[in-house]
Amino acid sequence: MKIAIDLGGTNIRIGLVDNGKVVRKVCKPCPSKESETEVLSFLIKLIEEEMPEQLDGIGIGVPSVVDIESGIVYNVANIPSWKEVHLKEILQQKFNVPVSVNNDSNCFALGEKLFGEGIPYSDMIGITLGTGVGAGVIIDEKLYNGSNAGAGEIGSLSYLDHDYEHYCSSGFFVNYYNMTGKEAYEKACAGDSCALAIWNEIGTHLGNLMKAVLYTYDPEAIVLGGGVATAYSFFSESMLSAMSDFPYKKTVDDIKVLISKNEDISLLGASALVD
Repeated sequence: MKIAIDLGGTNIRIGLVDNGKVVRKVCKPCPSKESETEVLSFLIKLIEEEMPEQLDGIGIGVPSVVDIESGIVYNVANIPSWKEVHLKEILQQKFNVPVSVNNDSNCFALGEKLFGEGIPYSDMIGITLGTGVGAGVIIDEKLYNGSNAGAGEIGSLSYLDHDYEHYCSSGFFVNYYNMTGKEAYEKACAGDSCALAIWNEIGTHLGNLMKAVLYTYDPEAIVLGGGVATAYSFFSESMLSAMSDFPYKKTVDDIKVLISKNEDISLLGASALVD
């Protein structure tokens, strides 16, 4: 049995994983504004509450730069006090089991490769479209981390007057249309023409993001996850249209764009970090 953790500034999700299946999970609001010690204490308490009789290890995905070897996380997104936290060392000393730490988007991609839509593909990219834009890279069946677990941070690439994250995350709806992505989705489901036009617009931005992925990695498949991806039917047409001018036609013809179907896929990916 393994404990898998998806640590975010909004929520902390913890799952018990047995033979590639989440058998129990909890989700608690993260006390992200508190001190480093208080956030750590809260995390440890959650782990203790979910502790099985036999624990083989802990895998944890964190939205940050990660020194994978030492398990140090730096400047964790939306947890201001976590500037440099020796997370692996702290948890190993506390629970006396192997601990592996990686970037949360890498956990998503690894989960999709091992347990989800990416299973058939040797080379794939997993992209999370939520409050931010994250990505993980699978090359030759293996997770490619880069030197700081930051390979695939395509959301930070310059695009128009900002970056891709500005135009392809849920922040796009707030910044330009004063509504949340959820509100835009609900209005589109009700047939609201303005909301449908907004989804068409973000689809064009996402199509340009897809082209950046094709240029840099030329994968067999791209798997989309996160809240924005749930509205795929509303932006897929404009996204594919924006991709149509990619100069290598065969690349566009061959690429598989897939939608994540398992809400626990990041937990499964985190569990797979542990040998």
